[in-house]
Amino acid sequence: MNILVAKFVLEANANIPQKCDIQNVDLKFGVDMFDTLQLKDALKAEDIHIIPTISANAGSSGIMKKECFDYIESYILRAIKENIHSIDGIYLHLHGASYVEEIGSGDHHILKEIRKIVGPYLPIGIACDPHGNLTKEYVENATIIRSYRESPHTDIEETNYFVASHIVELIRNRKTIKPIYRKLPLILGGEQSVSTDEPVRSINQYLDELEKDERILSASWHVGYLRHDCPEAGCGIIVIPNDEKDKDYASEVADRLARYVWDKRHEFHYTGLTMQFEDAFNAAIEMEEGPVFLTDSGDNVTSGAMGVNTMMLREFLKKDLKNKSILFAAIQDQKTYNVLSNKNIGDQVDIQLGINLDDLSRPVPLHVTIKHKGRQVGTKMFGEIGDFGGCITVSVTDAPIDIIITDSNHPFVEMEEFKAVGVDYYDYAITVVKIGYAFPELVKNGKKAIMVLTDGATIQDTTRLPFKLIMRPMYPIDEI
Repeated sequence: MNILVAKFVLEANANIPQKCDIQNVDLKFGVDMFDTLQLKDALKAEDIHIIPTISANAGSSGIMKKECFDYIESYILRAIKENIHSIDGIYLHLHGASYVEEIGSGDHHILKEIRKIVGPYLPIGIACDPHGNLTKEYVENATIIRSYRESPHTDIEETNYFVASHIVELIRNRKTIKPIYRKLPLILGGEQSVSTDEPVRSINQYLDELEKDERILSASWHVGYLRHDCPEAGCGIIVIPNDEKDKDYASEVADRLARYVWDKRHEFHYTGLTMQFEDAFNAAIEMEEGPVFLTDSGDNVTSGAMGVNTMMLREFLKKDLKNKSILFAAIQDQKTYNVLSNKNIGDQVDIQLGINLDDLSRPVPLHVTIKHKGRQVGTKMFGEIGDFGGCITVSVTDAPIDIIITDSNHPFVEMEEFKAVGVDYYDYAITVVKIGYAFPELVKNGKKAIMVLTDGATIQDTTRLPFKLIMRPMYPIDEI
């Protein structure tokens, strides 16, 4: 049994000026890509031969340049053409929220082109992020498509295993099945769909119940992605029958599931504690014990923002910090990073921190001492080991503030990432992170965690987003 595998991940935020190019993509080829797949032992039976192609992980970034995407897609398609007479099935790890110049969804384009080569019946399994957009054509071009249940995504490996193992089962016991898709006029951000909160917790329990029926192979709910304007945006659900004879029943289940999610539309809410900046600052500074975590949600790098905004830093510098230690993790500024990278630990340097794209990223003049220099190589980010870029930690003169300055936009959500750049969040009263909702470790270990409603490329107020291409009416932009 020969199974071809490929991975393409991009969460494309159209609200930033930076385009995603090949240097922004973590590329692995052949057997080197295995460590990125998070498949456990789903494809390790003696009679299974894996045909590895490419793992292209662009993370959260801007719209991808067409030439960059063409290179990635052509690599996958060429491998399929070269192995067309031996392939028994295909396993794809896609995100679902990519966007490419002149093309639109890269995920949809890849699958469409693959079907042109292999025809309608070859089993194709797709494991994907729930924050991706779907269409009927895309769903029906897959054989199995399933998204992670948990947000944050603690079940990536479990989901990947589910898809890969069921593709193997389909190959062993030939069946022709087709996923059933329903679109919902509902648009949500990730900060409103955390799986430990209601109504997502109940939705996931309902999915589990549906899958106990032997006629249902898989049921999944796809939140969608709202950081680029496209007709595909909005929630969707997928139900996959266990056999072709179960398709009518699965269609009924899809209708019930769609209604179940839709009826809960008024229950979606921001997770955790949410405040405007002034209220969040006051709440944090008055805490007797730390650590306290504040998230700069308008500059959320896990949703494609650049992590360059200096607004919260400027506000902190104006305040009475009551001698409390503050950490900013992190601010991306390639130019300043390059200047500091040529200096030594202990050097004192005058810098202008901020790339001056707009008022939010306005430069801040600082006199700093270099505290630590490092690179996040071999660290884990959401379970995947990789190289997440250079980091330099500096201490601000005349203020109890340390800042991690990076050469790329990556989040700090687990102690492993902080340790890699020479800091420990337990050493600080307040840590400001460039994410939306506070991730589980920060919530667990913090005395308080607050999502700060700031402006930027990932503003949380959906009604302020300038959608032109999405289906209308769409809740909550429109009352339905």
